[in-house]
Formats: sequence, C-alpha cells, structure tokens
Amino acid sequence: MRTLVIIPTYNEKDNIEKIINAVLNQHDSIDVLIIDDNSPDKTADIVKRMMENSERINLIERPKKLGLGTAYVLGFKYAIDKGYDFVFEMDADFSHDPEDIKRFLTEIQTNDLVIGSRYCNGVSVVNWPMKRLLLSYFANIYAKVVTGVPIDDLTGGFKCYRVSFLKKIDLAKIKSDGYAFQIEIDVKIYRKNGKVKEIPIIFRDRVDGYSKMNRKIIWEAFWLVWRLRILTFLKKL
Repeated sequence: MRTLVIIPTYNEKDNIEKIINAVLNQHDSIDVLIIDDNSPDKTADIVKRMMENSERINLIERPKKLGLGTAYVLGFKYAIDKGYDFVFEMDADFSHDPEDIKRFLTEIQTNDLVIGSRYCNGVSVVNWPMKRLLLSYFANIYAKVVTGVPIDDLTGGFKCYRVSFLKKIDLAKIKSDGYAFQIEIDVKIYRKNGKVKEIPIIFRDRVDGYSKMNRKIIWEAFWLVWRLRILTFLKKL
C-alpha cells in the first residue's frame, strides 16, 4: 500500500530537511510531496538537493504564495494520478509528530478519513498562547454546531485519507483556504457517508519559523460553515 505525505511550504528552510527525513523514516512505503510557494528563503533548493539522493521525495513549485487549500487540492490530484492508496496532510514545522503516522496508517485500513484531533480527548495542545488556544477551541465548537458534523477537531491539519474515497469528492469545487479548507473537506467526506475517525494527538507549536495564520483565514472559516449548512440543507454537497 503506497502512501503520500503532502507538506506545503513557505519559508521552511529551518525545518524542511528534518521533517522530510523524519517522515521517510516511518516506513519504506511512504513518499513525500513538497508543495512550495516560491519561498524567498529557498526552501525548494534544499528539497531539490535531497531529491538527488532519494526517489521518494517529490517537489511541486508554484510561482507565488497561493494558499494552503489549493496546495492540498493539488497534492490530492497528484496522489490520485500517481496511484497512491493513502494520502496525508501534514505541517512542515513539527507541530505534527511524524511518529504518529504509524497510528494513522493502522486506522485508515478501516476508515476513509483519519483526523489527528487536538480536542477529542480533552485539549492536547502544547505551547500555544492562551488567546490562540481559545480561538481554536471555540472555533471548532462553532463549526461543529453550525455544520452538524460530529467531529471535534474540524480545523485540524494532520489527516490521512483513503485515496479511493477522495475520488468521490469534486476537488475542483474546493476554493477555500486554511481553517476553512479543513472544515470543508471534512464536511464533504462526512456528507458522502465517508467513515471518519478521530485519534488523539499532541499538537506542539512550532519552534522554528513563524505561523501563517491571519485574520482573512479566520473570517473565511467563519462564513464558510454557514454556506456548508445551506448546501447540506439543499442537498448539494
């Protein structure tokens, strides 16, 4: 069973080599796809150098910063085209522990989507400022209530998908980014009767680099949940 781990990057030179090696060390069946948005710090150059010594490392370079959502959609299409069985979303900054990949791969055998959840077993977040933790926690409650989807961490970004089920989703219609993208893809899979499971993870704030979170991403997610509720009511999801 072939697995692809998608890691979008923008200015991740301090993390990229370490995260790629950590992911590849989890199992020989795992490949990595880096999608870099023309990082000024030359993240892509580090990836290219690593590719000279490994066929398991792949790179897509985009001309400018185009957002997390479009990066993952591009990665999903790549996984489908290349015949992978499972595909992961994962951050480059070690907020997501590569050692957890093995647990995901066990659970995905009997599910269509496995979500690494920060909130399904209390709150499992380390080193976040209280303001951001509260924003994330209550945003997830808000999204869960409005969409009616029983997932505790709708905005989580550490996930594993069964590629055969992703083929049922019209990826061309997904235009959202950041938090909103995570909510949208979860809701679409759930509404198509996908089998979804949350497993607890420990989420750690990045040590190197800086967060890409901004106000635009937050407001996009705020309004998206109502659009998804309306589409669900109209049975257009």
